[in-house]
Amino acid sequence: MQSKLGLDFNRVDHARSLANGIATHVQKFVDNYTTVAVERTLCRLIGIDGVDENQVPLPNIVVDSLKEKGVLGEGVLLYIANAMAAHGLSPQEIAERVSDGSLDLTRVTISSAEKLKATLRPVVNSTMLRIRERRERREYYLETMGEGPRPYLYVIVATGNIYEDVIQAEAAARQGADIIAVIRTTGQSLLDYVPYGATTEGFGGTFATQENFRIMRSALDKVGEELGRYIRLCNYCSGLCMPEIAAMGALEGLDVMLNDALYGILFRDINMQRTLIDQFFSRVINGFAGVIINTGEDNYLTTADAFDEAHTVLASDFINEQLALLAGIPEEQMGLGHAFEMNPELENGFLYELAQAQMIREIFPKAPLKYMPPTKFMTGNIFKGHIQDALFNIAGIWTQQGIQLLGMPTEAIHTPFMSDRYLSIENARYIFANMKNIGDEIEFREDGIIRKRAAAVLENAVITLEKIEKEGLFSALELGLFGDVKRAKNGGKGLDGVVAKGANYTNPFVNLMKGDR
Repeated sequence: MQSKLGLDFNRVDHARSLANGIATHVQKFVDNYTTVAVERTLCRLIGIDGVDENQVPLPNIVVDSLKEKGVLGEGVLLYIANAMAAHGLSPQEIAERVSDGSLDLTRVTISSAEKLKATLRPVVNSTMLRIRERRERREYYLETMGEGPRPYLYVIVATGNIYEDVIQAEAAARQGADIIAVIRTTGQSLLDYVPYGATTEGFGGTFATQENFRIMRSALDKVGEELGRYIRLCNYCSGLCMPEIAAMGALEGLDVMLNDALYGILFRDINMQRTLIDQFFSRVINGFAGVIINTGEDNYLTTADAFDEAHTVLASDFINEQLALLAGIPEEQMGLGHAFEMNPELENGFLYELAQAQMIREIFPKAPLKYMPPTKFMTGNIFKGHIQDALFNIAGIWTQQGIQLLGMPTEAIHTPFMSDRYLSIENARYIFANMKNIGDEIEFREDGIIRKRAAAVLENAVITLEKIEKEGLFSALELGLFGDVKRAKNGGKGLDGVVAKGANYTNPFVNLMKGDR
């Protein structure tokens, strides 16, 4: 892509090099540790599911039993494979016996490494095949039915009841939506377990469960066949169960996942060590499943000024890109985040927004960028809000964004009604059609506001990345370089779930998923 902004791509290359160094340093740390969430994910990937009589998930019961005995660092797969070899049991049967107290995994005689590997291979291969078939099913739909053009029209459903969500999602698809995001119930990111089954109660959203994923995927497939175009499904694999939810989504055929390396640290006060370990395995899974990840840089501009701190969004995009590459996610699956969040009273604010959107597009040309609507300065004035959303949509089509999260005129008032969603889709479709090729027709003045703004944001992002590379990402987060939020390396939620890997640790899914695309 030829730069319409006259960007200095030597500085872009320098920024990428800095981000790669930051990400590589993080990965060296990640490679030496596991977490309770990673180990629960491995339980799920080899077929352990369900809950006990107290509704405690069996993956939690198995992993907690090993953690309590101080042996989790050797990895849950070592102990399960050992019990499979010794007793001829399936992983599910083993979990049920651990749950009822009839089996202590640490008291089973250890088999040879070769035997354990051979024992695990069939269940690992079965899961790999299931996820691969899910991906192929999506690709078949896309090949035979197609989908809406980019920018994808992305809308939310958030009733708290999965069955009501289905009704609203079907309506949104018929109205023209390309991606349906089922907003997760408030606070689920802080639960260190995944609820089980279909759910009908949630505040501000609906619980992310595997059964809810299955129900919504099935409904969208049916409405997609009716409409003759594929409808993508989005949910959230952020929080303390990040890799578990990624696995559930891969098994049930989700297409898009909110999956940021830093969001949980900054905005949910989840421990940074825990989050950075969990994000790696979650992204390995998403990469293999063909899932587009969405990152959360837009949130920085809700706690910090969008004009002054725009460079932190770009710096974080660079870091998220490099962390994703280390996990095996191709650029085509990176929905890197940014947002239209300038104060609407700022003179020439639209020009600054346009400069930043075009800059992100040029720097990440292959990525299906996730562009967020105005939220911080939305008020009860729905008429002004609709105009703000229209300006956002103009910037989105002008700069060829990938995923357009449609704003709602009632953004600051309530969870959107179907009528609100209709107005938002109508707004976007009108602008996208009438201004489809505006970006091809208009150039930016060499010494004008837009080019100067883009150059300044890029340069400040480089300066920020230089600081982070010098400090290290952990220290940078402690210093509050993102979103004006400071977090302690040993603070936050979930640190007690981080465990150093032992000498016998194994996780075959990482190499298999990264090597099999």
